[in-house]
Amino acid sequence: TAGPMCRSVTDAAILLGALTGVDPRDAATNASQGKSFTDYTKFLDPNGLKGMRIGISPSDFGFSARVDKLMDAAIEVLKEGGAEVIDKTDIESMKKLGDNEIAVLLYELKADLNAYLASLGPKAPVKTLKEIIDFNEKNADKELQFFGQELFIQAEEKGPLTDPKYVEAVKLIQSFAREQGIDAVMNKNKLDAMIAPTNGPAWVTDHVNGDHFVGGNSTPSAVAGYPSITVPCGFVSDLPIGISFFGRAWSESILLKIAFAYEQATKHRQPPKFLPGN
Repeated sequence: TAGPMCRSVTDAAILLGALTGVDPRDAATNASQGKSFTDYTKFLDPNGLKGMRIGISPSDFGFSARVDKLMDAAIEVLKEGGAEVIDKTDIESMKKLGDNEIAVLLYELKADLNAYLASLGPKAPVKTLKEIIDFNEKNADKELQFFGQELFIQAEEKGPLTDPKYVEAVKLIQSFAREQGIDAVMNKNKLDAMIAPTNGPAWVTDHVNGDHFVGGNSTPSAVAGYPSITVPCGFVSDLPIGISFFGRAWSESILLKIAFAYEQATKHRQPPKFLPGN
């Protein structure tokens, strides 16, 4: 999901105002008619935590004791700012996603990549996902030296976005993430937002084991198509850790208000720097 990456919540609010609105090239944006703003800075309030009910998703914790410690400190800041923090608000329905989530990714990867490549015109060296796969195979000694292209191949085998299997998979995962997921949990607990650790410490991708992702939160919001914002909440061995605030559809103004108040109360951000290499 695309979104602004900024130095501060204020910068994110400014840029979000430029990103919102209906785009005739993207039918998905039609639903935002009358529900977005061109100026989100008016929602930034240093006292924005007062009276807020914020839920914790315990299943997103526990992958790192040091990250949990930072999150515990963040929760205390939220409480000190006047928010009521509600524990045990797990989104249980996300466990039902199964293979439907990856199926949707594969269908959309093929459709969107092919559309993008087609828009580049005759000068583009490749015009389809199939041509990318073929190029990689022909240059396997360089392109596939360490990692394969299994997802590309699986995506190429998928049909168009009118395929009933795709349509049903989208319907299922959105229901699990929306009505049965974020909406249900927030309505039941009368929440204004939910929180979870955004990530663990940054990792190195190696040529033997690949990625070393340990944990974090992005799936519920991404699958639902709902807003989420991450703010620095501290460091683990000089590596930044974030806290995610997420919620219902069209709740950007509330999330920015909460995130700004937390940011102003903590000031965790530090300018990036180069650490000594090994």
